[in-house]
Amino acid sequence: MAIARVTGGVLLALTLLIAQALGAQARGAPESFADLAQKVSPAVVNITTATTVATVGGPHGDAPVVPEGSPFEDFFRDFMERNGPGDAPNRPRRSSALGSGFVISEDGFIVTNNHVIEQADEITIEFYSGEELPAEVIGTDPNTDLALLKVETDEPLPFVSWGNSDESRVGDWVMAMGNPLGQGFSVSAGIVSARGRALSGSYDDFIQTDAAINRGNSGGPLFNMDGDVIGVNTAILSPNGGSIGIGFAMSSRVAQNVIAQLEQYGETRRGWLGVRIQDVTEDVAEAMGLEEARGALVTDVPEGPAAEAGVQSGDVIVSFDGVDVADTRGLVRQVGNSEIGKSVRMMVYRDGKTETLLVTLGRRETAEGAVPAIAEAPDAEPQDAEILGLTITAVTDELAAEMDLGSDASGLLVKEVDEMSEAYEKGLRAGDIITQAGQIEVASIQDMEDRLQEARDAGRRSILLLVRRAGEPRFVALNVEQ
Repeated sequence: MAIARVTGGVLLALTLLIAQALGAQARGAPESFADLAQKVSPAVVNITTATTVATVGGPHGDAPVVPEGSPFEDFFRDFMERNGPGDAPNRPRRSSALGSGFVISEDGFIVTNNHVIEQADEITIEFYSGEELPAEVIGTDPNTDLALLKVETDEPLPFVSWGNSDESRVGDWVMAMGNPLGQGFSVSAGIVSARGRALSGSYDDFIQTDAAINRGNSGGPLFNMDGDVIGVNTAILSPNGGSIGIGFAMSSRVAQNVIAQLEQYGETRRGWLGVRIQDVTEDVAEAMGLEEARGALVTDVPEGPAAEAGVQSGDVIVSFDGVDVADTRGLVRQVGNSEIGKSVRMMVYRDGKTETLLVTLGRRETAEGAVPAIAEAPDAEPQDAEILGLTITAVTDELAAEMDLGSDASGLLVKEVDEMSEAYEKGLRAGDIITQAGQIEVASIQDMEDRLQEARDAGRRSILLLVRRAGEPRFVALNVEQ
Protein backbone atom coordinates (compact mmCIF):
# COMPACT_ATOMS: atom_id res chain seq x y z
CA MET A 1 0.00 0.00 0.00
CA ALA A 2 2.84 2.36 0.83
CA ILE A 3 4.50 1.62 -2.50
CA ALA A 4 1.24 2.35 -4.26
CA ARG A 5 0.97 5.72 -2.57
CA VAL A 6 4.55 6.64 -3.48
CA THR A 7 4.06 5.49 -7.06
CA GLY A 8 0.87 7.48 -7.32
CA GLY A 9 2.66 10.54 -5.98
CA VAL A 10 5.46 10.15 -8.51
CA LEU A 11 2.94 9.81 -11.35
CA LEU A 12 1.13 12.91 -10.15
CA ALA A 13 4.39 14.84 -10.03
CA LEU A 14 5.34 13.71 -13.55
CA THR A 15 1.90 14.74 -14.80
CA LEU A 16 2.32 18.20 -13.33
CA LEU A 17 5.79 18.56 -14.85
CA ILE A 18 4.51 17.58 -18.31
CA ALA A 19 1.61 20.01 -18.02
CA GLN A 20 3.98 22.80 -17.03
CA ALA A 21 6.28 21.99 -19.98
CA LEU A 22 3.36 22.08 -22.42
CA GLY A 23 2.18 25.34 -20.91
CA ALA A 24 5.64 26.82 -21.43
CA GLN A 25 5.53 25.90 -25.13
CA ALA A 26 1.97 27.18 -25.71
CA ARG A 27 2.49 30.54 -24.03
CA GLY A 28 -0.35 32.68 -22.87
CA ALA A 29 -0.54 36.44 -23.27
CA PRO A 30 2.71 38.31 -22.56
CA GLU A 31 2.79 39.87 -19.13
CA SER A 32 3.34 43.23 -20.80
CA PHE A 33 3.95 44.76 -24.21
CA ALA A 34 5.68 47.76 -22.62
CA ASP A 35 9.28 46.73 -23.37
CA LEU A 36 8.44 45.96 -26.98
CA ALA A 37 6.52 49.23 -27.41
CA GLN A 38 9.37 51.20 -25.89
CA LYS A 39 11.86 49.50 -28.19
CA VAL A 40 10.07 50.18 -31.50
CA SER A 41 8.17 53.42 -30.84
CA PRO A 42 10.99 55.78 -31.96
CA ALA A 43 10.78 54.30 -35.48
CA VAL A 44 6.99 54.72 -35.86
CA VAL A 45 5.76 58.02 -37.31
CA ASN A 46 2.59 60.00 -37.78
CA ILE A 47 1.97 61.34 -41.28
CA THR A 48 0.03 64.49 -42.10
CA THR A 49 -0.74 65.45 -45.68
CA ALA A 50 -2.13 68.62 -47.22
CA THR A 51 -3.88 68.77 -50.58
CA THR A 52 -5.41 71.64 -52.54
CA VAL A 53 -8.91 70.70 -53.69
CA ALA A 54 -11.57 72.55 -55.65
CA THR A 55 -14.80 73.30 -53.82
CA VAL A 56 -18.09 71.89 -55.02
CA GLY A 57 -20.02 74.15 -57.37
CA GLY A 58 -23.14 76.02 -56.30
CA PRO A 59 -23.95 78.23 -53.34
CA HIS A 60 -22.14 77.21 -50.20
CA GLY A 61 -20.59 74.29 -52.04
CA ASP A 62 -17.88 74.00 -49.38
CA ALA A 63 -20.22 74.26 -46.41
CA PRO A 64 -19.89 71.72 -43.62
CA VAL A 65 -22.37 68.89 -43.79
CA VAL A 66 -24.50 68.47 -40.65
CA PRO A 67 -27.35 66.06 -40.03
CA GLU A 68 -30.79 67.35 -40.94
CA GLY A 69 -32.60 68.50 -37.81
CA SER A 70 -29.36 68.87 -35.88
CA PRO A 71 -29.23 71.73 -33.33
CA PHE A 72 -26.16 72.96 -35.25
CA GLU A 73 -28.02 73.22 -38.56
CA ASP A 74 -29.23 76.81 -38.02
CA PHE A 75 -25.85 77.84 -36.63
CA PHE A 76 -23.94 76.69 -39.71
CA ARG A 77 -26.52 78.25 -42.06
CA ASP A 78 -26.19 81.63 -40.31
CA PHE A 79 -22.41 81.31 -40.31
CA MET A 80 -22.23 80.69 -44.06
CA GLU A 81 -24.60 83.58 -44.83
CA ARG A 82 -22.49 85.97 -42.72
CA ASN A 83 -19.16 84.89 -44.20
CA GLY A 84 -19.82 84.84 -47.92
CA PRO A 85 -22.57 85.47 -50.47
CA GLY A 86 -24.10 82.43 -52.11
CA ASP A 87 -23.02 83.55 -55.58
CA ALA A 88 -19.33 84.05 -54.63
CA PRO A 89 -16.94 82.18 -56.91
CA ASN A 90 -15.67 78.89 -55.53
CA ARG A 91 -12.18 79.11 -54.10
CA PRO A 92 -9.72 76.22 -53.77
CA ARG A 93 -9.25 75.04 -50.20
CA ARG A 94 -6.71 72.95 -48.34
CA SER A 95 -7.64 69.45 -47.24
CA SER A 96 -5.59 67.48 -44.74
CA ALA A 97 -5.39 63.78 -43.92
CA LEU A 98 -3.69 61.65 -41.30
CA GLY A 99 -1.94 58.32 -41.45
CA SER A 100 0.94 56.32 -40.06
CA GLY A 101 4.26 54.93 -41.21
CA PHE A 102 7.58 53.52 -40.02
CA VAL A 103 11.26 54.18 -40.66
CA ILE A 104 13.19 51.33 -42.30
CA SER A 105 16.66 52.89 -42.54
CA GLU A 106 18.75 55.32 -40.56
CA ASP A 107 19.03 57.62 -43.58
CA GLY A 108 15.30 58.35 -43.59
CA PHE A 109 13.34 55.94 -45.80
CA ILE A 110 9.75 55.60 -44.52
CA VAL A 111 7.04 53.09 -45.49
CA THR A 112 3.33 53.91 -45.54
CA ASN A 113 0.19 53.23 -47.59
CA ASN A 114 -0.28 54.77 -51.01
CA HIS A 115 -3.77 55.97 -50.11
CA VAL A 116 -2.33 57.95 -47.19
CA ILE A 117 -0.20 60.20 -49.41
CA GLU A 118 -1.97 59.92 -52.78
CA GLN A 119 -2.31 63.33 -54.53
CA ALA A 120 -0.79 65.12 -51.53
CA ASP A 121 0.95 68.46 -52.12
CA GLU A 122 2.74 68.42 -48.78
CA ILE A 123 3.72 65.54 -46.52
CA THR A 124 4.87 66.10 -42.96
CA ILE A 125 6.40 63.39 -40.80
CA GLU A 126 6.02 63.64 -37.03
CA PHE A 127 8.40 61.49 -35.01
CA TYR A 128 7.82 60.03 -31.57
CA SER A 129 10.14 62.72 -30.15
CA GLY A 130 7.84 65.43 -31.49
CA GLU A 131 10.22 66.53 -34.26
CA GLU A 132 8.62 67.21 -37.65
CA LEU A 133 10.25 66.91 -41.07
CA PRO A 134 8.95 67.29 -44.64
CA ALA A 135 8.99 64.18 -46.80
CA GLU A 136 9.16 63.50 -50.53
CA VAL A 137 7.63 60.57 -52.38
CA ILE A 138 10.19 58.12 -53.75
CA GLY A 139 7.68 55.75 -55.33
CA THR A 140 4.21 54.24 -55.00
CA ASP A 141 2.49 50.98 -55.89
CA PRO A 142 -1.32 51.26 -56.03
CA ASN A 143 -1.59 47.50 -56.66
CA THR A 144 -0.44 46.73 -53.12
CA ASP A 145 -1.31 50.18 -51.67
CA LEU A 146 2.30 50.79 -50.60
CA ALA A 147 4.42 53.91 -50.79
CA LEU A 148 8.02 54.83 -49.95
CA LEU A 149 8.89 58.28 -48.58
CA LYS A 150 12.19 59.95 -47.71
CA VAL A 151 13.13 62.61 -45.19
CA GLU A 152 16.46 64.43 -45.02
CA THR A 153 18.21 64.57 -41.67
CA ASP A 154 21.73 65.06 -40.39
CA GLU A 155 21.28 62.59 -37.57
CA PRO A 156 20.78 58.82 -38.05
CA LEU A 157 17.19 57.87 -37.38
CA PRO A 158 15.98 54.94 -35.28
CA PHE A 159 14.50 52.29 -37.58
CA VAL A 160 12.87 48.87 -37.52
CA SER A 161 13.64 45.76 -39.57
CA TRP A 162 11.47 43.54 -41.72
CA GLY A 163 10.43 40.19 -40.30
CA ASN A 164 9.42 37.00 -42.09
CA SER A 165 5.63 36.98 -42.32
CA ASP A 166 5.70 33.39 -43.59
CA GLU A 167 6.88 32.29 -40.14
CA SER A 168 3.90 33.90 -38.41
CA ARG A 169 1.23 31.41 -37.42
CA VAL A 170 -2.45 31.84 -36.80
CA GLY A 171 -2.71 32.49 -33.07
CA ASP A 172 0.65 34.28 -32.70
CA TRP A 173 0.67 37.53 -30.76
CA VAL A 174 1.16 40.76 -32.74
CA MET A 175 1.25 44.46 -31.90
CA ALA A 176 0.02 47.33 -34.10
CA MET A 177 1.21 50.92 -33.81
CA GLY A 178 0.05 54.13 -35.44
CA ASN A 179 -2.05 57.25 -35.26
CA PRO A 180 -5.67 56.03 -34.95
CA LEU A 181 -8.31 58.69 -35.57
CA GLY A 182 -5.62 61.36 -35.28
CA GLN A 183 -5.17 60.71 -31.57
CA GLY A 184 -1.40 60.41 -31.78
CA PHE A 185 0.93 57.50 -31.10
CA SER A 186 -1.04 54.49 -29.96
CA VAL A 187 -0.43 50.78 -29.40
CA SER A 188 -2.87 47.87 -29.75
CA ALA A 189 -2.27 44.14 -29.43
CA GLY A 190 -3.95 40.99 -30.63
CA ILE A 191 -3.25 37.80 -32.52
CA VAL A 192 -2.89 36.69 -36.10
CA SER A 193 -6.48 35.68 -36.93
CA ALA A 194 -5.82 34.35 -40.44
CA ARG A 195 -3.23 34.43 -43.19
CA GLY A 196 -3.24 34.69 -46.96
CA ARG A 197 -6.31 36.90 -47.15
CA ALA A 198 -7.14 38.59 -50.48
CA LEU A 199 -9.27 41.72 -50.68
CA SER A 200 -9.27 42.98 -54.25
CA GLY A 201 -5.79 42.99 -55.74
CA SER A 202 -3.93 40.36 -57.75
CA TYR A 203 -0.95 40.58 -55.42
CA ASP A 204 -2.84 40.60 -52.12
CA ASP A 205 -1.40 38.60 -49.26
CA PHE A 206 -2.91 40.07 -46.12
CA ILE A 207 -2.44 39.06 -42.52
CA GLN A 208 -5.74 39.30 -40.67
CA THR A 209 -5.54 40.43 -37.05
CA ASP A 210 -7.86 41.36 -34.22
CA ALA A 211 -5.42 44.00 -32.93
CA ALA A 212 -7.43 47.22 -32.99
CA ILE A 213 -6.84 49.07 -36.28
CA ASN A 214 -8.78 52.24 -37.05
CA ARG A 215 -8.67 55.10 -39.53
CA GLY A 216 -5.29 56.74 -39.17
CA ASN A 217 -3.55 53.43 -38.51
CA SER A 218 -3.12 53.02 -42.27
CA GLY A 219 0.53 52.58 -43.18
CA GLY A 220 1.60 51.73 -39.66
CA PRO A 221 3.56 48.60 -38.76
CA LEU A 222 2.33 45.26 -37.44
CA PHE A 223 5.05 43.78 -35.22
CA ASN A 224 5.79 40.26 -34.09
CA MET A 225 7.05 39.72 -30.57
CA ASP A 226 10.66 40.15 -31.70
CA GLY A 227 9.95 43.71 -32.79
CA ASP A 228 10.19 42.93 -36.51
CA VAL A 229 7.64 44.28 -39.01
CA ILE A 230 5.60 41.43 -40.49
CA GLY A 231 2.85 43.57 -42.01
CA VAL A 232 1.78 47.06 -43.09
CA ASN A 233 -1.64 47.94 -41.63
CA THR A 234 -3.85 48.73 -44.60
CA ALA A 235 -7.57 48.11 -44.17
CA ILE A 236 -10.36 47.12 -41.82
CA LEU A 237 -13.63 45.28 -42.29
CA SER A 238 -16.27 47.30 -40.52
CA PRO A 239 -19.94 48.22 -40.91
CA ASN A 240 -19.49 51.43 -38.93
CA GLY A 241 -16.01 52.68 -39.85
CA GLY A 242 -14.48 51.64 -36.53
CA SER A 243 -12.55 48.57 -35.47
CA ILE A 244 -14.61 45.44 -34.88
CA GLY A 245 -11.56 43.20 -34.64
CA ILE A 246 -11.05 42.42 -38.33
CA GLY A 247 -8.04 44.29 -39.65
CA PHE A 248 -5.68 43.54 -42.53
CA ALA A 249 -1.96 44.15 -42.90
CA MET A 250 -0.09 43.56 -46.16
CA SER A 251 2.42 40.82 -45.41
CA SER A 252 6.11 41.70 -45.21
CA ARG A 253 6.78 39.02 -47.82
CA VAL A 254 5.01 41.18 -50.39
CA ALA A 255 5.81 44.59 -48.91
CA GLN A 256 9.55 44.05 -48.57
CA ASN A 257 9.94 43.17 -52.25
CA VAL A 258 7.79 46.10 -53.41
CA ILE A 259 9.59 48.61 -51.19
CA ALA A 260 13.00 47.37 -52.36
CA GLN A 261 11.96 48.01 -55.97
CA LEU A 262 10.58 51.45 -55.14
CA GLU A 263 13.84 52.35 -53.42
CA GLN A 264 15.98 51.12 -56.31
CA TYR A 265 13.88 52.20 -59.29
CA GLY A 266 11.19 54.53 -57.98
CA GLU A 267 8.62 52.12 -59.43
CA THR A 268 7.74 48.43 -59.43
CA ARG A 269 9.16 46.01 -61.98
CA ARG A 270 7.11 42.83 -61.86
CA GLY A 271 7.65 39.72 -63.87
CA TRP A 272 5.22 39.06 -66.73
CA LEU A 273 4.33 35.70 -68.19
CA GLY A 274 1.80 36.81 -70.80
CA VAL A 275 -1.15 34.45 -70.38
CA ARG A 276 -4.81 34.69 -69.48
CA ILE A 277 -5.70 32.10 -66.88
CA GLN A 278 -8.53 30.75 -64.74
CA ASP A 279 -8.78 28.37 -61.81
CA VAL A 280 -9.20 24.64 -62.37
CA THR A 281 -12.55 23.53 -60.95
CA GLU A 282 -13.54 19.95 -60.17
CA ASP A 283 -15.56 19.55 -63.36
CA VAL A 284 -12.83 21.11 -65.48
CA ALA A 285 -10.28 18.74 -63.92
CA GLU A 286 -12.50 15.77 -64.73
CA ALA A 287 -13.01 16.93 -68.29
CA MET A 288 -9.25 17.23 -68.79
CA GLY A 289 -8.31 14.01 -67.02
CA LEU A 290 -6.50 15.76 -64.16
CA GLU A 291 -6.26 13.82 -60.90
CA GLU A 292 -6.96 16.89 -58.77
CA ALA A 293 -8.36 20.39 -59.24
CA ARG A 294 -5.26 22.53 -58.98
CA GLY A 295 -3.07 24.66 -61.20
CA ALA A 296 -3.83 27.56 -63.57
CA LEU A 297 -5.71 26.84 -66.79
CA VAL A 298 -4.48 28.92 -69.74
CA THR A 299 -7.40 30.41 -71.66
CA ASP A 300 -5.45 32.62 -74.04
CA VAL A 301 -1.81 33.25 -75.03
CA PRO A 302 -1.25 36.76 -76.45
CA GLU A 303 2.08 37.63 -78.00
CA GLY A 304 4.68 37.61 -75.25
CA PRO A 305 7.00 35.43 -73.16
CA ALA A 306 4.59 32.51 -72.79
CA ALA A 307 3.83 32.37 -76.52
CA GLU A 308 7.54 32.42 -77.31
CA ALA A 309 8.07 29.53 -74.89
CA GLY A 310 5.40 27.42 -76.60
CA VAL A 311 2.57 27.73 -74.07
CA GLN A 312 -0.80 26.87 -75.62
CA SER A 313 -4.40 27.64 -74.77
CA GLY A 314 -5.71 24.71 -72.75
CA ASP A 315 -2.42 24.05 -70.96
CA VAL A 316 -2.61 23.78 -67.19
CA ILE A 317 0.36 25.36 -65.42
CA VAL A 318 1.08 23.00 -62.51
CA SER A 319 4.57 24.17 -61.49
CA PHE A 320 6.45 27.45 -61.84
CA ASP A 321 10.14 27.83 -61.00
CA GLY A 322 10.06 24.66 -58.93
CA VAL A 323 7.00 25.66 -56.89
CA ASP A 324 3.67 23.85 -57.25
CA VAL A 325 0.86 26.08 -58.54
CA ALA A 326 -2.30 25.76 -56.46
CA ASP A 327 -4.43 28.36 -58.24
CA THR A 328 -4.31 31.47 -60.41
CA ARG A 329 -3.80 33.82 -57.48
CA GLY A 330 -0.72 31.97 -56.34
CA LEU A 331 0.74 31.94 -59.85
CA VAL A 332 0.15 35.68 -60.37
CA ARG A 333 1.89 36.50 -57.09
CA GLN A 334 4.85 34.24 -57.83
CA VAL A 335 5.33 35.55 -61.37
CA GLY A 336 4.99 39.14 -60.18
CA ASN A 337 7.67 38.63 -57.55
CA SER A 338 10.07 37.08 -60.07
CA GLU A 339 12.96 38.93 -61.64
CA ILE A 340 12.46 40.46 -65.08
CA GLY A 341 14.49 38.64 -67.71
CA LYS A 342 14.81 35.53 -65.58
CA SER A 343 14.53 32.20 -67.42
CA VAL A 344 12.14 29.97 -65.50
CA ARG A 345 11.24 26.32 -65.91
CA MET A 346 7.49 25.89 -66.01
CA MET A 347 5.66 22.55 -66.04
CA VAL A 348 2.37 22.32 -67.91
CA TYR A 349 -0.20 19.55 -68.24
CA ARG A 350 -1.07 19.00 -71.90
CA ASP A 351 -2.84 16.13 -73.69
CA GLY A 352 -2.75 13.85 -70.67
CA LYS A 353 0.91 14.32 -69.78
CA THR A 354 3.24 16.94 -68.33
CA GLU A 355 5.77 18.94 -70.29
CA THR A 356 8.47 21.34 -69.08
CA LEU A 357 8.92 24.68 -70.87
CA LEU A 358 11.57 27.37 -70.42
CA VAL A 359 10.10 30.86 -70.35
CA THR A 360 11.97 34.17 -70.09
CA LEU A 361 9.87 36.65 -68.13
CA GLY A 362 9.03 40.12 -69.40
CA ARG A 363 7.98 43.19 -67.44
CA ARG A 364 4.32 43.51 -66.58
CA GLU A 365 4.22 47.31 -66.35
CA THR A 366 5.32 47.74 -69.96
CA ALA A 367 3.64 44.71 -71.48
CA GLU A 368 1.19 45.22 -74.31
CA GLY A 369 -1.44 42.51 -74.33
CA ALA A 370 -1.99 41.67 -77.97
CA VAL A 371 -4.88 39.29 -78.60
CA PRO A 372 -3.90 36.58 -81.09
CA ALA A 373 -5.83 36.28 -84.31
CA ILE A 374 -8.32 33.44 -84.57
CA ALA A 375 -8.45 31.27 -87.65
CA GLU A 376 -11.14 32.27 -90.13
CA ALA A 377 -14.27 30.14 -90.27
CA PRO A 378 -15.12 28.27 -93.43
CA ASP A 379 -17.70 29.86 -95.70
CA ALA A 380 -20.49 27.37 -95.02
CA GLU A 381 -24.19 28.08 -94.80
CA PRO A 382 -25.34 28.55 -91.19
CA GLN A 383 -26.95 25.47 -89.69
CA ASP A 384 -28.56 25.51 -86.26
CA ALA A 385 -28.29 22.65 -83.80
CA GLU A 386 -29.42 22.12 -80.21
CA ILE A 387 -26.56 20.65 -78.17
CA LEU A 388 -26.09 20.61 -74.37
CA GLY A 389 -28.94 23.08 -73.91
CA LEU A 390 -27.45 25.45 -76.46
CA THR A 391 -28.76 26.50 -79.84
CA ILE A 392 -25.61 27.02 -81.88
CA THR A 393 -24.67 27.84 -85.44
CA ALA A 394 -21.40 28.10 -87.31
CA VAL A 395 -19.95 31.60 -87.64
CA THR A 396 -19.63 32.76 -91.25
CA ASP A 397 -18.29 36.04 -92.60
CA GLU A 398 -21.85 37.24 -93.19
CA LEU A 399 -23.00 36.29 -89.72
CA ALA A 400 -19.92 37.87 -88.15
CA ALA A 401 -20.68 41.13 -89.95
CA GLU A 402 -24.38 40.97 -89.06
CA MET A 403 -23.66 40.31 -85.37
CA ASP A 404 -20.74 42.77 -85.29
CA LEU A 405 -18.45 39.99 -84.06
CA GLY A 406 -15.36 41.21 -85.86
CA SER A 407 -13.77 40.09 -89.10
CA ASP A 408 -11.61 37.46 -87.37
CA ALA A 409 -14.44 35.72 -85.48
CA SER A 410 -14.75 31.97 -85.91
CA GLY A 411 -16.29 29.07 -84.06
CA LEU A 412 -19.87 28.42 -83.03
CA LEU A 413 -22.22 31.25 -82.15
CA VAL A 414 -24.61 30.62 -79.25
CA LYS A 415 -28.01 31.85 -80.40
CA GLU A 416 -30.09 30.68 -77.44
CA VAL A 417 -29.54 29.03 -74.06
CA ASP A 418 -32.13 26.86 -72.33
CA GLU A 419 -32.64 28.52 -68.94
CA MET A 420 -33.11 25.10 -67.33
CA SER A 421 -29.79 23.78 -68.65
CA GLU A 422 -26.42 23.36 -66.99
CA ALA A 423 -24.99 25.70 -69.63
CA TYR A 424 -27.24 28.54 -68.45
CA GLU A 425 -26.37 27.80 -64.82
CA LYS A 426 -22.68 28.10 -65.66
CA GLY A 427 -23.11 31.47 -67.31
CA LEU A 428 -23.34 30.81 -71.05
CA ARG A 429 -25.51 33.33 -72.84
CA ALA A 430 -26.70 34.20 -76.33
CA GLY A 431 -23.92 35.94 -78.25
CA ASP A 432 -21.12 33.82 -76.76
CA ILE A 433 -18.78 32.13 -79.22
CA ILE A 434 -17.48 28.60 -78.63
CA THR A 435 -14.04 28.29 -80.23
CA GLN A 436 -12.87 24.99 -78.73
CA ALA A 437 -14.43 21.77 -77.51
CA GLY A 438 -12.27 19.17 -75.82
CA GLN A 439 -9.34 21.58 -76.40
CA ILE A 440 -9.68 21.26 -80.18
CA GLU A 441 -10.82 24.11 -82.47
CA VAL A 442 -14.43 23.86 -83.63
CA ALA A 443 -15.82 25.69 -86.66
CA SER A 444 -18.89 23.62 -87.53
CA ILE A 445 -21.73 21.71 -85.95
CA GLN A 446 -20.07 18.47 -87.06
CA ASP A 447 -16.87 19.48 -85.25
CA MET A 448 -18.84 19.89 -82.03
CA GLU A 449 -20.67 16.57 -82.42
CA ASP A 450 -17.37 14.78 -83.13
CA ARG A 451 -15.78 16.24 -79.99
CA LEU A 452 -18.78 15.19 -77.89
CA GLN A 453 -18.66 11.66 -79.22
CA GLU A 454 -14.92 11.46 -78.56
CA ALA A 455 -15.49 12.53 -74.96
CA ARG A 456 -18.18 9.89 -74.48
CA ASP A 457 -16.04 7.19 -76.11
CA ALA A 458 -13.20 8.08 -73.76
CA GLY A 459 -15.52 7.63 -70.78
CA ARG A 460 -15.53 11.29 -69.82
CA ARG A 461 -18.54 12.71 -68.01
CA SER A 462 -17.91 16.27 -69.21
CA ILE A 463 -16.34 18.24 -72.03
CA LEU A 464 -14.32 21.43 -71.82
CA LEU A 465 -15.52 24.37 -73.93
CA LEU A 466 -13.51 27.52 -74.61
CA VAL A 467 -16.03 30.35 -74.72
CA ARG A 468 -15.35 33.94 -75.77
CA ARG A 469 -17.48 36.91 -74.84
CA ALA A 470 -16.48 40.36 -76.10
CA GLY A 471 -13.07 38.86 -76.85
CA GLU A 472 -12.50 37.59 -73.31
CA PRO A 473 -11.99 33.81 -73.08
CA ARG A 474 -12.90 31.34 -70.35
CA PHE A 475 -13.24 27.58 -70.07
CA VAL A 476 -16.53 25.94 -69.08
CA ALA A 477 -17.03 22.21 -68.44
CA LEU A 478 -20.44 20.77 -69.40
CA ASN A 479 -21.83 17.31 -68.76
CA VAL A 480 -21.90 15.28 -71.99
CA GLU A 481 -24.59 12.91 -70.71
CA GLN A 482 -27.46 15.31 -71.38
